[in-house]
Amino acid sequence: MKFDTPAGANPIDQGRHIGRAVDRIDGALKTSGTARYAYEHPLPEAPAYGYVVGAAIAKGKIAGLHLKEARSAPGVLAIVTARSAGELGKGKKNVAPLLAGPDVQHYHQAVAVVVARTFEQARAAAALLRIDYQEEPGSFDLDKARPAAVEPEMPDAGDLSVGDFDRAFEAAEVAFDAEYRTPDQSHAMMEPHSTTAAWDGDELTIWTSSQMVDWWRTDLAATLKVPKDKVRVVSPFIGGGFGGKLFLRSDALLAALAARAAQRPVKVALHRPLVFNNTTHRPATHQRIRIGADRSGRIQAIAHESWSGNLPGGVPETAVQQTQLLYAGQHRRTALRVAPLDLPEGNAMRAPGEAPGLMALEIAIDEMAEQLGMDPVALRILNDTQVDPARPHRRFSQRQLVECLRLGAERFGWSRRVAHGSRREGDWLVGLGVAAAFRNNLVQKSGACVRLDRDGRITVETDMTDIGTGSYTVIAQTAAEMLGVPVEQVTVRLGDSRYPVSAGSGGQWGGNSATAGVYAACVKLREQVARQLRLPAADAVFADGQVRAGGRSAPLAAAAGPNGLAAEDAMEYGDLDKQFQQSTFGAHFVEAAVDAFTGEIRVRRMLAVCAAGRILNPKTARSQVIGAMTMGVGAALMEELVVDRRLGCFINHDLAAYEVPVHADIPHQEVVFLDETDPVSSPMKATGVGELGLCGVAAAIANAVHNATGVRVRDYPVTLDKLLYRLPEVA
Repeated sequence: MKFDTPAGANPIDQGRHIGRAVDRIDGALKTSGTARYAYEHPLPEAPAYGYVVGAAIAKGKIAGLHLKEARSAPGVLAIVTARSAGELGKGKKNVAPLLAGPDVQHYHQAVAVVVARTFEQARAAAALLRIDYQEEPGSFDLDKARPAAVEPEMPDAGDLSVGDFDRAFEAAEVAFDAEYRTPDQSHAMMEPHSTTAAWDGDELTIWTSSQMVDWWRTDLAATLKVPKDKVRVVSPFIGGGFGGKLFLRSDALLAALAARAAQRPVKVALHRPLVFNNTTHRPATHQRIRIGADRSGRIQAIAHESWSGNLPGGVPETAVQQTQLLYAGQHRRTALRVAPLDLPEGNAMRAPGEAPGLMALEIAIDEMAEQLGMDPVALRILNDTQVDPARPHRRFSQRQLVECLRLGAERFGWSRRVAHGSRREGDWLVGLGVAAAFRNNLVQKSGACVRLDRDGRITVETDMTDIGTGSYTVIAQTAAEMLGVPVEQVTVRLGDSRYPVSAGSGGQWGGNSATAGVYAACVKLREQVARQLRLPAADAVFADGQVRAGGRSAPLAAAAGPNGLAAEDAMEYGDLDKQFQQSTFGAHFVEAAVDAFTGEIRVRRMLAVCAAGRILNPKTARSQVIGAMTMGVGAALMEELVVDRRLGCFINHDLAAYEVPVHADIPHQEVVFLDETDPVSSPMKATGVGELGLCGVAAAIANAVHNATGVRVRDYPVTLDKLLYRLPEVA
């Protein structure tokens, strides 16, 4: 099915199931511990276990491998290295090879996997491996590498210039110019990257933790140099991904190689330091923002430049993309630069680009408001735009940023904010902060197969994944809505490459795109049902297990016959994205308290108001937003991968030293969804909230801390040591 005109009225609009707060249909499996994750997949024979060895240097070559002692260790079945693996290809999605040798491109790049009968035996034998390295100097410091940064060679990442920024900025009545820094960050998901692999002749099956089943299948086949139809990828449950499991990683490749070498199924899980140093992370940024406005607050000139680092051939952190679209201003400039760094690969982490970009931009807007003597909410509202500022002929398909800000301010009690000086409660200095939320709406081609059996039950099959987002549930709701049956009558099967290729989970496109693919398959099945029942398809109404048209009615199940019916289709997209700018919007409000004597920061209240098209399931959507808000607390106050600039590794590479929020850090969180549909987005008229909920949160917290203390921190995370130097005069 092709979606190339805005959606009109369709069965989804009935709202019998879509738009309802339906409990997650996979919830019972997860809360009872019976949902099987990648490492837990049962096998007909006893598996072996692989233990991955990471490089002890960040850059150089493997000069020698001494394996004899490890091979002689108890229980060892095989040791796989680049030399023994034979010639490997390379997938399109990873920058560095997933198995190093002889070159080493980053610290903890996998250099071997030791396979033994038990995990403990594999780990013990791995400690006996002796590897000689020829170390080479590397680049590990973004400060030092920044002068060597270049414009990236990737679509839509080039410099954007509109009007004459330099002249307009110089002529501005009020001008602002500052630099901000965000650190390297880790996905820190609960489930580590893990895979169970088994060969049956020349056919490989991996049970793994993947957000994008078809991407993994394609790249694994290319790396192993086997036909794609000989590879099966299964990923029904995922214990968190946040972008860290978008691309094929070393656990999957090494499990496949280990299973082939050991001639039995093998389980491989990356231990936590390897997850931090061997997989992708969010790269650090240096950002410069300049804003010029007249004295009324209208922005006339705005520029945002960002520098980040990556392995040669890697992508930059696209931290300027929201600045191209969020606020009005006739004269504009955005630019990205990427510097060569020999750190582990930087790539997508929840809301790549907008999350770190708004950490800077939304502080800068507050600083500009302070310079103008304006309320920060009022400044944002004044500079709203209903068209793409760089392409005024393109209107936003939906844009309710102003409504989000106004409603949020009213519900949060923004009018009680003290603009100059803080509110004091004993030793606590209390402040309020705000930030706009923005995330582009993306859609991807997505397919599904929908089956009707003779009992009237519906089965949906698609390789779509559920990373905790509620995919099982919203897909069941979609099929139930389209075919007029209860949600309980729908079985959803996900995460298997034998099913039709879906959009997968990423980029906030998953829910909208995957349900649109199910919609397309259901439309085709509805046509088959109508033909079987000899009813006019165009007029057929599916409800309460019946199909009605032309004054006649028949049970849905009657159309199935003894063998059932099945329909497969995919939703593809035309060029509506060229005619309309499709984005999601929101506003974050935060109350924070800072101890006047110790600098301890406590977030007290949080509110998110979101305008994100039709909300398919308010319960699962709220869960996504409060999870994102929690990540925002981490980004604002604690999360930082500390780089050892001598050795080229992340020092705090475990969950003991890489700090993330815990229950005690998270206050009351309120989420409000505006009543909105976006017919330009898809037949579902949805757009997605999974990443929008993170965008702007950290800046709202930083702005609240500034409002409380008068201390402005431009270098994340906002930790107490960055406040203490000013607190004596405040206290």
